[in-house]
Amino acid sequence: MNRRIIAILFFLAVYLAVPMETTVAATELKTLIYDEAGLLTQDEYNELNVMANKYGAERETDIIIYTTNNEDNVDVMVMTQDFYDEQAPGYDKAHGNAVILTMDMRNRDFYLAGFYKGKEYLDDGRLDKINAKITPDLANGDYKLAFEKYIKTAHRYMGFEPDVNPDNILFNGWFQLAVSLGVGGLVVGLMAYRSGGRVTVNRQTYEDASTSGVLEHRDQYLRTTTTRQKIEKNNGGGSGGGGGTTGGGHSHSGSRGSF
Repeated sequence: MNRRIIAILFFLAVYLAVPMETTVAATELKTLIYDEAGLLTQDEYNELNVMANKYGAERETDIIIYTTNNEDNVDVMVMTQDFYDEQAPGYDKAHGNAVILTMDMRNRDFYLAGFYKGKEYLDDGRLDKINAKITPDLANGDYKLAFEKYIKTAHRYMGFEPDVNPDNILFNGWFQLAVSLGVGGLVVGLMAYRSGGRVTVNRQTYEDASTSGVLEHRDQYLRTTTTRQKIEKNNGGGSGGGGGTTGGGHSHSGSRGSF
């Protein structure tokens, strides 16, 4: 009996060892934050890298941040293209699905680019929206907050099919909840109203139509007032630039900004 128990325990230990090794391997993180400009503390770097790995895996797209002091004074879009060609990022293969935020600290410019699935789901228009969301934080020097918004917004936008406005209020969870509560309240109120019975007595019940009528009618015109208001022209933000193609032949979407 003792030998049997020992044998069973031995096989259980061997069986359980396999998933444990798999779990350890699964926790290995890719380097997705390249902070050459030193904008982040070590704790901030670790937190953002874990976040980028987690959200990127859910969309099967590498979500990358690249900061540089740009000592050679290269255009920020060209730097992004060279980074993609040389580093060959991609979720499942080299030069694969990726979205990159490049920070040029010398000229205080930045560039967003989507490659392959990143290009399909994060086109120029969606990247412009991300651009507008992170620019105020970048201008205030809140780099970690801006990077968090970039990662989370890129992840959220990629959850919508292309050519759909991800910021449409109909997709807002709070709006959907408010509509649901409003419809529910309306239904309950209508049911409560009907449950009290219907009133069938009205004005005509006691009115003698043969003796009733309008005694006097008068219309008086007073005046017409017209006001004019100047509509200010919206000059937009600092986003734009569009996409392009890297020297290695990889096309991408894009949005340029400054802070």
